[in-house]
Amino acid sequence: MRTRMLAAATVALAALSLTACGSEDKVRDEGAAKPSQGPSGEGAGGTSSGTGDATPSGERTKSQGTGGDTGGSGTGSGSGGGKGTTSGTGTADGSDPDAPENRVPCTADNTSITAAPVSRPLNHMLITVTNTGSKMCDLPGHPILKFEGAQSVPPVIEDSKPQAVTSLKPGGKGYAAAILSAGDGAGGEGRTATSLQIGFQGSDRMADAALQARGVHIDDSLRVSYWQSDSATALLS
Repeated sequence: MRTRMLAAATVALAALSLTACGSEDKVRDEGAAKPSQGPSGEGAGGTSSGTGDATPSGERTKSQGTGGDTGGSGTGSGSGGGKGTTSGTGTADGSDPDAPENRVPCTADNTSITAAPVSRPLNHMLITVTNTGSKMCDLPGHPILKFEGAQSVPPVIEDSKPQAVTSLKPGGKGYAAAILSAGDGAGGEGRTATSLQIGFQGSDRMADAALQARGVHIDDSLRVSYWQSDSATALLS
C-alpha cells in the first residue's frame, strides 16, 4: 500500500515538473521582444532596402528644368562632318565672274564679227558678234558702222534700245541689225558697198566684217539698231 502511494506521488511530481518546464519555455518564447513597427514600417534596429524619392515633385521639376535654382556644371564634346559639292563657275580667287567688276568691254580685240544680209525683213543685214575672250564682256550702245567711202556713220534706231546692257559670256553672241536701204526709194539713189568696218562704243579700233562678194546696196536711209541678246529682237528693229 505504501509502495503504491509512493509511486503515485512520484508520477504526480513528474507531471508537475513537466508542466512547469512547459510554462517556463512558453514564457521565454512569448517574452522575447518583437521588433517594434515604426511609422515608416521599419523595425527598430532593423535594415530596409529599397529606393525612394523624398524630393517633392515641385522641387524636382525646378532642379531638373533649365534655368532652375539648382546649379550644375558639365562638359561635353561632339563632332560633325559633312561633304557636299557645288558646281559653278568662278575666278581663280573665288569671285563671281559675272560681277560688274570682273567684266570687260567688248572690243575688236576680244571678239569676232560677221555681217550678212537676210531675206526677211527686206533690206536688213544681221550683225553678229562673238566673245572670243576669257571674261564676260559688255556691249554698250550700238555698233559703229563704216562702209567704204562713207563720210559718216549711220544713226541708231532709238526705239530698239534694250532695258539693260547686253553682256556676253565667253563664247556668247550678241546681235544688231542694219536697215540698208528704203524699199520705196525714199533714201535716194544709193550705191553698192563691198567692205565694212565695225567699231564698238568706247573703243577707237575697228574690226573688218567681210561682206558677200557682190556687196550690199545702201542708201541715205541707212540705220542701225542697238546691241541685243537675240537675233529675232534685233531684226524687229
